[in-house]
Amino acid sequence: MLEIDVISLFPRLFEAFLGESFVGLAQERERARVTLHDLREWTTDRHRTVDDSPYGGGPGMLMKPEPLVAAIEALAGVKGAERRARVVLLSPQGKRLDQQWLQEASRAEHLVIVCGRYEGVDQRAIDLAVDEEISLGDFVLCGGEIPAMALIEGMMRLLPGVLGNPESVLSESFGGDLLEGPQYTRPAEFRGQAVPEVLLSGDHAMIARWREEKAVETTRRRRPDLMVAAQGKDGR
Repeated sequence: MLEIDVISLFPRLFEAFLGESFVGLAQERERARVTLHDLREWTTDRHRTVDDSPYGGGPGMLMKPEPLVAAIEALAGVKGAERRARVVLLSPQGKRLDQQWLQEASRAEHLVIVCGRYEGVDQRAIDLAVDEEISLGDFVLCGGEIPAMALIEGMMRLLPGVLGNPESVLSESFGGDLLEGPQYTRPAEFRGQAVPEVLLSGDHAMIARWREEKAVETTRRRRPDLMVAAQGKDGR
């Protein structure tokens, strides 16, 4: 079972998400368990303070190190030899999330996901308690809750016994080096547009070749950077 602890200032944002679709199914089938934690539980002052102004000036507020480090160490242990879980901070400064990361993380036993807020996190908390920083991309949100949901869903759908057809994760976009090509379902014709005849042929080898060709076309048109990366791996 994949154990996930989420540290957030707004844990209620996750409540509906965790009960729906594959995320809810993964927990019902005991493939994963998600526990939400309010960071304010680890504050020590009567105002339950979790942020303060940055040294040196500047806009906004920073998350304070004391409650954050206390929360992480309570859930994951002290960084180093005593660590019981992998600690991930959602941050614009992090490594960009990709399918390879999700596949590797889905095989972990225990993850602690930290949702950043405000202008960022005191660097000492990162140095003392965080194992890695992950970003959804080159844009900024108000907090790490939505990125955390993306991580959770991306990992859970890869867990054995969660998807109805486990082969679907093998052929989808980013499962290899290419995007998926176009796909079709019933009806065979819609508003004058017909499903490609090859998909109706029953010739599985020909269909496989067609799908591979379309995947290359789609990737070259929409994500040429992936084509360059794939050619680099092949040494071409």
